[in-house]
Amino acid sequence: MIFKRSFAIFVAALIIAGCGAESETSDGKKIVNIGHVGPLTGPIAHLGKDNERGAELAVDEANELDLVIDGVPIQFRLLSEDDEANPQKATVVAQKLVDSDIVGVVGHLNSGTTIPASTIYFDSGIPQVSPSATAITYTHQDYQTAHRVMANDEQQGKVLGDYAVKTLGAKGIAIIDDRSAYGKGLADEFESAIKDAGGKILTREFTDITKTDFTAILTKIKGLNPDLIFYGGMDSQAGPMMKQIKNLGLTGFFLAGDGVQTKQFMVLSGAEGEGAYASSPGLPLDQMAGGKEFREKFKQIYREDIQLYAPYAYDATFVMINAMMRANSTDPATYLPFLRNTDFPGVTGRIRFDERGDLKGGNISLYRVVNGTWQYVETIGGAD
Repeated sequence: MIFKRSFAIFVAALIIAGCGAESETSDGKKIVNIGHVGPLTGPIAHLGKDNERGAELAVDEANELDLVIDGVPIQFRLLSEDDEANPQKATVVAQKLVDSDIVGVVGHLNSGTTIPASTIYFDSGIPQVSPSATAITYTHQDYQTAHRVMANDEQQGKVLGDYAVKTLGAKGIAIIDDRSAYGKGLADEFESAIKDAGGKILTREFTDITKTDFTAILTKIKGLNPDLIFYGGMDSQAGPMMKQIKNLGLTGFFLAGDGVQTKQFMVLSGAEGEGAYASSPGLPLDQMAGGKEFREKFKQIYREDIQLYAPYAYDATFVMINAMMRANSTDPATYLPFLRNTDFPGVTGRIRFDERGDLKGGNISLYRVVNGTWQYVETIGGAD
């Protein structure tokens, strides 16, 4: 694939050195452990497994390159843990990975798990690259170990707020969020953007990630006759919510962020999902630098389509490996400065980090459900 060839160029251009293996394979290759964490069980396990597969693909492809570090053949090994999208469980598995001598971690998926776990990685000096945690707080803790390969909620919330008022023409808006770090954080940014754009917030309601019955909230909202309902949360709640919105006769727009722009949302919402809008950081897969080839390989191997974040998990893993190559070391303290100074041609596009570890030039794409599928509308934001 194109991306693999471009990565191989990096290999050919570098003299590779380093250290930090936990053990050896039977043929003498030193094993370097990279951690991955996401919800592999529970209502959003489909997204966690998607991330795991993206990281797994990257590790497999890196091993096919027969990398040599400090004169010794290297084999990367992915150690994957399930945080169940639970902040408390996230810190437990983060410490478990640190104790397993990982040299870096790809994860976590949710902002609510990524943020508490990031303290453990920082305290242990372990570089962290999240494929999908978008909450601003994650990279605003002054942790030099924290990075992400997609746009954050400050960027996403601004685009969504402007789009609601200036493009969809919504004046009176109701907001619901799931009170998670991601859902609340995105809703906060959206609310600020709505006010800046001249819209009016009619009400701000909240639920939590365990609920699927939103009748009371939606009945209250119906009495306010909003032009648009915004939901900050994930597809496992948004699908049932969309059914209830339509069943109650609410006719305004429905708008959400990247946690809803999934195939699973359409499964859960059924025909009532028609017309829903959602955003997702980055470009549509078919417009990504290596997106089409990545999709084909992913489907060939796993016999399933990509859910959402797999390309970002793939890039997060390769960005980390490339930093080790450029640093001539797998020692976290040695390669960490090289990770922060990344300029890498990923599947998702050009990857560079700012001083906080946020992606430079992050953009946001908007989608709408048309005839039962997410149809691309437009991309807004910074260019690579």
